[in-house]
Amino acid sequence: MKVGVLLPTFRDQASDAQRVAAVAVDAGLDGLFAYDHIWPIGSPERPAVAPFPLLARLACEYGDVISLGPLVARVGLVGAEVLIGQCRALHHLAPGRVISGLGTGDRQSEPENEAYGIVTQTVDERRSQLRKVASELLADTEVWIGAGSPKTNAIARELGATLNVWNVAASEVSTSALEGPTNWAGNARDDVEVQLDELTAVGATWAIFAPGVDVRRLATWRRRHVEKG
Repeated sequence: MKVGVLLPTFRDQASDAQRVAAVAVDAGLDGLFAYDHIWPIGSPERPAVAPFPLLARLACEYGDVISLGPLVARVGLVGAEVLIGQCRALHHLAPGRVISGLGTGDRQSEPENEAYGIVTQTVDERRSQLRKVASELLADTEVWIGAGSPKTNAIARELGATLNVWNVAASEVSTSALEGPTNWAGNARDDVEVQLDELTAVGATWAIFAPGVDVRRLATWRRRHVEKG
C-alpha cells in the first residue's frame, strides 16, 4: 500500500504546503495531494490556496520522484474542458506521476459555487461531466473518483478508475475493495501505524492522510512495509 499526504492549503499563502511537501519527499512518501475548495467547508471566512498552481509548482520540483494530484477536483466548479486541461498540464510537467482525483461535489460544497455565481448543476449533470472528464483523462493519467452514491461509484467501476473513500472504517474499505481498486483518505488516528496495518490488510491501494499527520511516522511505517514486502 502506498502512502500520501494532503497538503495544508487552507492558508493565505503556499509556504506551509511547500514545507510539508519537501518533508514528505525527503521522507520517501509516495504522493502529495491538494484539496479543491475555495474555502474550508463551512468556513467561508478562511482562505484556501488554489490546488493546480500549487501542484504545478511541486510537479516542477518533485515530479520525477513522487506522485501528485488534486483530491478531489470537483466537476462543475470549472468547465469540463478546463478541468481536463488542468490535469493534462500537470501531466506534461510530471509525466506518469499525475493522479487525477475527481468528484461530483455535494451539498456541503454548494455555497462555494453560489458565492461566485457558479450555477450548481444537478447531480445527474455532474455525473455526466464526471464520466466525460474521467474518460478523457484515463488516456494520460491515473484517475481516482471520490466515492459517493451507488451511481457515482458505478462510474468508477465501469471505467476501471480507482474509488477513493473518505474517512471510513477499514471494514467499508474491505467491502469496496472486493469490487475494484479502492483507496482510503482521511484523518490519522493516534495509533496511525495500526491504522495503516488495518488498511493494508483490507486491500486499500493507497492511504492519504489529512493535514497535521506526523509525516515521519508514516515514512517509518512505509519503509518497514517495503522491507517486509
